[in-house]
Amino acid sequence: MDLGRFFGLAALALVLPGLAAAQEPQKPRGVIELFTSQGCSSCPPADAVFADLAREGSVVALAYHVNYWDYLGWQDTLGSAEGTQRQYDYMKSFGTRSVYTPQAVINGRAHVNGAIRSEVSDALEGMEKAGIGMKVGVSATRSGDSVVIQVDSANEPAEEARVVLVYYDQVKPVVITRGENTGKTVSYWNAVKEIQTAGMWRGDPTRFEMPVSDMAKKGANCAVLLQSAGKDGTPGPILGATVIKLPGM
Repeated sequence: MDLGRFFGLAALALVLPGLAAAQEPQKPRGVIELFTSQGCSSCPPADAVFADLAREGSVVALAYHVNYWDYLGWQDTLGSAEGTQRQYDYMKSFGTRSVYTPQAVINGRAHVNGAIRSEVSDALEGMEKAGIGMKVGVSATRSGDSVVIQVDSANEPAEEARVVLVYYDQVKPVVITRGENTGKTVSYWNAVKEIQTAGMWRGDPTRFEMPVSDMAKKGANCAVLLQSAGKDGTPGPILGATVIKLPGM
């Protein structure tokens, strides 16, 4: 789904100039988004690379299963129109002419072949060295019946960005019985279930409070992405991220 069309959540957003976060923000090295498909024979190697990254835990790793390969004979059990649309939106952002799998998008800034670990690592390391990785601290803590998301201030003038919540399952084993990957059993990590927007950030320290009960109903883990957007609403660079961990999620 286009970021401009994400459903808003009932969340309280308070801009608090000069207020520091209650705890040191968790800063992952970056965000890796893999666009993959159970029906694509080129994807299992990328799924394995991605699983390693997810297990290592130094990045926020999110997998979007696209549905445009379903016609090959196997309907991706984790596929969604929303994930497919996000890839097409990135295509517009990058100015490319087509989509492909397996595609790994790093920090919303660049894309590489997700099956080649060195390309993913090199892109991530290059952004870190250039100082364009996770530039803004994002943290999430539990306070009573609420989850508190704190986004720090920008160290330089910043355009507004969306605070995006991405719900995902940690591991889903799938037995594939048709299509190009017939006979394979693959454990898919961090398959995205739903994407929503919690609110907007405009460069100042900003706090969002959300009911634990609302998030727990999703029955999934949740990543928080601070992502800028183009004038046409397409996804832009990811400025910061964290993962919300709640009991029972």
